[in-house]
Amino acid sequence: MNRPDARPIRAHFSSGPCAKRHGWSAGALATESLGRSHRSKIGKARLKLAIDLTREVLQVPATHRIAIVPASDTGAYEMAMWSLLGARPVTMLAWESFGEGWVTDALKQLKIDPEVITAPYGELPDLTRVQQSHDVCFTSNGTTSGVRIPNYDWIRDDREGLMLADATSAVFAQGVDWTKVDVLTFSWQKALGGEGGHGVLILGPRAVERLESYVPAWPLPKIFRLTSKGKLIEGLFSGETINTPSMLAVEDYIDALEWARSIGGLVEMSARADANAQALDRWVQKTPWIAHLAGDSHTRSNTSVCLTLPDASPDVPKQIAALLEKEGVAFDIGGYRDAPPGLRIWCGSTVDTSDIEALGPWLDWAHSEVTGA
Repeated sequence: MNRPDARPIRAHFSSGPCAKRHGWSAGALATESLGRSHRSKIGKARLKLAIDLTREVLQVPATHRIAIVPASDTGAYEMAMWSLLGARPVTMLAWESFGEGWVTDALKQLKIDPEVITAPYGELPDLTRVQQSHDVCFTSNGTTSGVRIPNYDWIRDDREGLMLADATSAVFAQGVDWTKVDVLTFSWQKALGGEGGHGVLILGPRAVERLESYVPAWPLPKIFRLTSKGKLIEGLFSGETINTPSMLAVEDYIDALEWARSIGGLVEMSARADANAQALDRWVQKTPWIAHLAGDSHTRSNTSVCLTLPDASPDVPKQIAALLEKEGVAFDIGGYRDAPPGLRIWCGSTVDTSDIEALGPWLDWAHSEVTGA
């Protein structure tokens, strides 16, 4: 097979940290807050702006509070689990590696003996089995399997338990029914191509009520503490972070949010992700050696699209990914280390559809080079 002529303009298809927005430049970032205390007037103002833009772009209602917290999405979700769980029975949903990680924490660290509902990679658990009297932990979009929940309709309005959504690869590409979600977490290094190290924690009123009425049986590290003397620390939700954030990372996040707002907000970002996923799917449908890991299109991710090579040895996807990285055509497209062997291509809104379309012929070429087919 001949080497393709057209190349993706940007070879960034990593599922986290993800591609920067088209036209991004470090020189475009505001720098007045750099070298200043995050507790200074300008520091707090920029952190508050990041929170306000998050609310606007994600259409978060006034009923929900937003905080910037340490340690990426992992820190945000651990903070929620350690602070909120234990008051009532817990159900854990897991269909890929990150959900499995939360199960491990619940079982081995918190030791709360949860009900665990699982599904193999590429499938979604039976959501009708979820007991709505339980607190429920789940991933909105399985980053390492490419399977997402189709909607939030399975969550009842009269639920007794809290719903804790790890939505780090879903936000900015998939809508959220905020009436159904009590806790939502993400990291801006995923869907917006931001820098790592920071998480975002969004709390609904029922979660706040739990925090102010329940004290966990286990000790809470300082970076997990959301209350003081039985009351929510409100400053956390106006930019008074628990510890020192990187203001450079915050400025980069603000830049991404302002870009998101300028192109039409969540509606346009979701449309861009859908267009990218559809472009990749068109190539998959006409390519005999590749298939979606997520077989059901209704629960297939429009961001972290996971592909499998049914008839290939496990080394072939790694060799394809390595060859395309060497060619400077596609970076970081190997499947996640705990997932079945395959490829994973980020289709979120910061990726351009033309680059997805240009990638297909290169995947064909790399497969031919690696296998001799």
